[in-house]
This record gives sequence, C-alpha cells and structure tokens, in this order.
Amino acid sequence: MEPIKLTQYSHGAGCGCKISPAVLETILHSDAPKAIFPELLVGNESKDDAAVYDIGDGMCIVSTTDFFMPIVDDPATFGAIASVNAISDIYAMGGEPFMAIAILGWPINKIPAEVAKGVLEGSRKVCLEAEIPLAGGHSIDCPEPVFGLAVTGKLKKENLKRNDTARANSLLYLTKSLGIGIITTAQKKGIVQQAHYQRAVDSMLTLNWLGAEVGKLKYVSAMTDVTGFGLLGHLCEVCEGSGLSAEIEFNKVPVFDFLEEYIQQKSMPGGTTRNWESYGSKISPLSEKQKVILSDPQTSGGLLIVVDEEKQEEFEKEMQSHDYTLKPFGRLTNKEANVIEVK
Repeated sequence: MEPIKLTQYSHGAGCGCKISPAVLETILHSDAPKAIFPELLVGNESKDDAAVYDIGDGMCIVSTTDFFMPIVDDPATFGAIASVNAISDIYAMGGEPFMAIAILGWPINKIPAEVAKGVLEGSRKVCLEAEIPLAGGHSIDCPEPVFGLAVTGKLKKENLKRNDTARANSLLYLTKSLGIGIITTAQKKGIVQQAHYQRAVDSMLTLNWLGAEVGKLKYVSAMTDVTGFGLLGHLCEVCEGSGLSAEIEFNKVPVFDFLEEYIQQKSMPGGTTRNWESYGSKISPLSEKQKVILSDPQTSGGLLIVVDEEKQEEFEKEMQSHDYTLKPFGRLTNKEANVIEVK
C-alpha cells in the first residue's frame, strides 16, 4: 500500500486556506450592541493573535485556536506544524502556554484512522517540547482532513504585547524567513528540491518560544506573528491599529534564498492573490517579485517585533543571548498616504 499523501485531500494548504482579510472583515462585522466586559483586555476588535482576560493580581489568561488543512503529506509532521502554529499565538502576545485541546476533522471513509493517529502523535510531540499537556479535544467526520489546537496560556499583565500599540520611530524585526507558501506550493506541484523543502519544514516546526522572552522587554511596543495574511497583511494590522505607517527595505526582509526559481515557475498559492486583493491599495507600487514574497501566506511563520529605535543595540544583544541573530528590515513612521512604503 502506497503512503497516503495528505495534501491531495485538501483544497488549500496550511494558513494559505485562511479566509482573506477583506472577506473576514465582512464576516466579523456586527451591528448588534457591543457587550462590555472590562476584564477582557484583548478581544476581536484589534484583530490580534489571541484573546486576553484579566483575572486579577496582575495576571492574565490568554486563549486562542488555530487549525487548517494539510500543508505536508506526512501525518506526524502535519500534526506537529499545526500545533506549533497554534501555540505561536500565545507566544505572540508575550505569554506562556500551559494547556492545549485538539481539534480534529477527518474523512473517515477516505483516510484510515491510523493516519489520524499519526497526526495526533506529531501534536503530542510538539506539546511535550512546549512543556504543555495535550489535555483532550473534539473530533468530527469531515470531507477534508483538518487539525489544530485550542491553546490556553498565561502572562503577567505588564508583559502583554498587542498588535495595535506600536510607537512611531520604532524598528521592525522578523524572526523567520518568508516564502513558506511558495515552497509548499512547489512541493504540491512536484517541482521542489528536497533540501529547500526541508528548510521550510524545519522553519514551520520551530516554536516561537522567543515571544515569551520578548514579552518581558518594555521597549518592545507591539508584537504579532506572521501567518496567512503574509507580512504585508499583518504589518497593515499593526500600522492601522496603531495609527501609523511603515517603511520597508525589501532587500533586508528575511526570505529564503532559493525562492527565485520557484517564483519563475509560478509556484504561488492562491492565498497570495487573495491577500493582495484585500490590502494592495494600501501599499506603495511593487514589483511582481516583491508582491509575491511580501503577500505570501506563511504557515507557522515568525514573530514580527516592534522595537524602540534607541534600544536597537540592547535588543539585538538580548536576542543574541537566545541564539537569534536579528537585524531590522524597516521602521514605523507617522501616518502617511500609504500604509506601507516598500523601497
């Protein structure tokens, strides 16, 4: 029996199957009276990574959920990537995860239960790495395989990092290279080099635990993770939420160094086009290459960190102590005509 290729059962891969920012805005809009919950510090309004609830004594609970269809064929790797991606939302708020619940949708008449077992095994491995229990979950019979986690975390209120509190004249850092959507699409088309594919997988399997450390830094005014909306989409959320604009130096943006050959072969996920159609009017004119890379949907992407400019040296030394070598790729400015200017 040949190994089952999970990606053949999904119409969209990983975070590339997210609903576009423009459509999501329509879905979330409500004319109903807004309920007031004073203890809810972060809810739906700011389009942030997770909800944050103040439980008193300077402590907060952080809650999130994230799930998607297969982005890789191997069951355990799919479960692991989906889990890293979900846990990242807790880290992106500056928090520490402490428990996860599994979400499983499975086409039980198409794919054997043993394959789903492999997905859960991959998830358990990641949860063990993050030092949290996979404490339960829920499953349904579903036309396409779906997996993810609902994750609960905690943080000190003073360490909370939002995506709408950025300050002008701050520097922008990204902890993972862009290009995941391009590479995983190339894999699905059968044109990817194995070494390139493995680098993308390794990136997706890397926990964003650094966010819990960044949460302790007062000179970091905002943070989010870069996932399905691409760098431009998530940076737009930071800028618009904070009433600012951004300047990006494209040649300084961290990207995988082998994307060119796949871009030439039109290896781009559909999510790239949906992303650009949602926010392209807010961005300065781009070349096709810039558009494809900066709008590329990331699955289990890196942290976008906003740092006070005068603390650049201190921040980079702090990151070096955690074995991260980071350099800025742009800055935030006072509000301009374009939300983001790419140079």
